[in-house]
Amino acid sequence: MDPGLIYDITTEDYIQFLCSMGHSSASISKVTKTTTSCKKEKHQALNLNLPSISVPSLKRASTVMRTVTNVGNISAVYKALVKAPYGIKVRVEPQTLSFNSGTRVLTFNVSFMSTQKLHGDYKFGSLTWTDGKHFVRSPIAVRTKQFES
Repeated sequence: MDPGLIYDITTEDYIQFLCSMGHSSASISKVTKTTTSCKKEKHQALNLNLPSISVPSLKRASTVMRTVTNVGNISAVYKALVKAPYGIKVRVEPQTLSFNSGTRVLTFNVSFMSTQKLHGDYKFGSLTWTDGKHFVRSPIAVRTKQFES
């Protein structure tokens, strides 16, 4: 198997995700049987390093962060291909990920901007990283919420 890129995740990432969902350090510690300390990071729930990207309540704009690890060819260059959900502008920064023997892990941001002011249902799209051989696809789901101009 040669996936090209992987989205790596740790137990600590899941713990901070639970913290961002409002669970207390004490309740998480009971489940994990470890001492847990919740950090107060904004939007941690959106930044859980999963391949899929979900923004459940986009008002105007939001940015999510993901980190990928190259497990393929040492010198690989991946370009972003975006299929934006209807009514949503999507920007990926950087648009190219360049890996080499010294750089195996890279982080990118995906920014979403609603072109609609109304509450809506989920809209779907995708982000695909490709080096011409591998196609690493991340589904995108975005739901807009009403906002004032």
